[in-house]
Amino acid sequence: MIEDSELKIGGQTFKGAWIAVVLAIGSTIGGGVWTASSLYSRLEAVEAVSVPDVAPLHESIQLIEQQLKDNDISQLSAKLATLGTNLITISSQQEKLLEINTSVSNLEKEIEAMKAIVAKAELVVEDVTKIKENWDTAKTEYDDIWQALDALAMPL
Repeated sequence: MIEDSELKIGGQTFKGAWIAVVLAIGSTIGGGVWTASSLYSRLEAVEAVSVPDVAPLHESIQLIEQQLKDNDISQLSAKLATLGTNLITISSQQEKLLEINTSVSNLEKEIEAMKAIVAKAELVVEDVTKIKENWDTAKTEYDDIWQALDALAMPL
């Protein structure tokens, strides 16, 4: 098949195996040229990209670093621990305040009940005062009647 093939180029005769070798070398060289061309076009594309000025970015990073130093970030964990302790204290104080609030609510209810009792007692006192006034009036009339009877029984 390929061994029986012959190719004549410029007065040279190439037999089958040499044709295969020449085709392999030719395709390798063609692939290399294509790869080099592709690489070159990529390099041109990279060169076409303009790199922005990073000086403002560098200044911004330095400013952030200075602010971190000024704010003493290294002491942040100690400050956070103190804050956590303060939050726990506030939470316990809030629980105590809620208990006091409940106690005040209960006292308000008891005071309202006492106000009702006092109002009833005031009504009772008014009734007793009226009874006493009636009693005093009746006693005065009773005493006057006895004096009148004594005066009739013993004329002067």
